[in-house]
Amino acid sequence: MELREAFKRRRTTNGPFDGRPVSAEHQRMIIEAASRAPSHFNSQPWRFVLIDDTQVRGKIAAIGGRTMTQLMEGGRFFRRYRKYFRFSAAEMEERRDGILVDKMPGPLRPFLKQVLTDKAMKLLSSLGVARLLGDDNRALIESSPLILAVLLTKEEYVPGDLSAFYCTLSMGMAVEHIWLLCADLGMGIQFISTPMEIPGAWDELKTILEVPEDLELMALYRLGYVPADAERPRIDWKSDHRKRVSQLAFRNTCATVEPDGPEVL
Repeated sequence: MELREAFKRRRTTNGPFDGRPVSAEHQRMIIEAASRAPSHFNSQPWRFVLIDDTQVRGKIAAIGGRTMTQLMEGGRFFRRYRKYFRFSAAEMEERRDGILVDKMPGPLRPFLKQVLTDKAMKLLSSLGVARLLGDDNRALIESSPLILAVLLTKEEYVPGDLSAFYCTLSMGMAVEHIWLLCADLGMGIQFISTPMEIPGAWDELKTILEVPEDLELMALYRLGYVPADAERPRIDWKSDHRKRVSQLAFRNTCATVEPDGPEVL
């Protein structure tokens, strides 16, 4: 695939995969793609765990489901992330960031106009919406053919030291290599975030994955093949709610905004 096309096809897959196991060849390609990312002094601080064992995935999924429920209960999720909600197409077009509320999970949509109020939070709790979302998240993770754990070596990743920044930057580039490759392979990928939100859950994952003392677990992703009937159409970047050049870039100094121009990708 042409690189520019890969950029356009790079998406987050929020729905289920088609259930096919990720082939050994594609798993190997994922790690090789990550290994070609740049790193400080070629330190290559990243390590990966490829998780395709059903029992291990089930344990991770159980934590993912439970932490989703905990995050949604009492409105913790909405209080933490309310600044990213866009409640109209006009607001979305102006800001070109965040999430338009019509993309939120189905069980939440009837409550979207009141979703940030205490009254709505109590109603959601009484209707068991948090538990329902937790069950959905557990099933989504458990049905994913492959889970990828990303770790950093503590020899390089030293929190509070400049090396930690270099490692985090390198890890981001390695994951982006994986993300672009997934688009080329007809695969989807999604960040598994909720265990990071609840104290103690991350330590549970470290135990399940038998993470040694010299490695730091940094992130989890679910991967799989995108169903044929769910293939995303070619993206129109003009309506993809990405910020315009003038909202992102300056010229020479921060005093001069880079003007918008014709699309080049």
